[in-house]
Amino acid sequence: MKKIMISILALVWFSCQPAQKKTAANIDEPALLQKGDSIAGLVQGVLVSNVMRAVQESGTAGAVDFCNEKALYLTDSAGGNYSVQRLSDKNRNPSNAVTSATDNTAWLKLTTLMRDSLVKQKHFIAHDDNGVYYYKAIIIGMPACLNCHGNKEKDIPPETLLAIHEKYPGDKATGYAMGMLRGMWKIKMSEEK
Repeated sequence: MKKIMISILALVWFSCQPAQKKTAANIDEPALLQKGDSIAGLVQGVLVSNVMRAVQESGTAGAVDFCNEKALYLTDSAGGNYSVQRLSDKNRNPSNAVTSATDNTAWLKLTTLMRDSLVKQKHFIAHDDNGVYYYKAIIIGMPACLNCHGNKEKDIPPETLLAIHEKYPGDKATGYAMGMLRGMWKIKMSEEK
């Protein structure tokens, strides 16, 4: 009888404990990495195809106008039920600046991953008190990207540079070369496993 009472008391005590928070130990990281990579790929595909269409229709200066007016909307809408952001330490749009402690830590980790040629997947899962996040490197991967983000003297046409200065007076997003880390995707993941 004494063992039964102790078992019942232990069961009652454990069932009254607060729900366990998501930690690195109790999230399904491989599933979240796969889901995050899928979402980032979808969003990047939507953004790149729309920017390339804007370049074909209006040139690179017209693409600057497009990005100023529609890039944030496309990024937000393409993520579905997830919160999707593009962030950078050299942001063009002030809304894309790396600001939180978690984002700063993620940025440092991505810059370290970029220096390691043995690491093929430049992405990871992080978490804080506000949620679980997927971060992935945005790398300058097409020569066309340099028309807006490359060297001001040799890569960016003067009319495009003028449009950038008009739309983004505090622009920091130039001076890149092929293969460089341009920014990162941040996707707040759903709470389910």
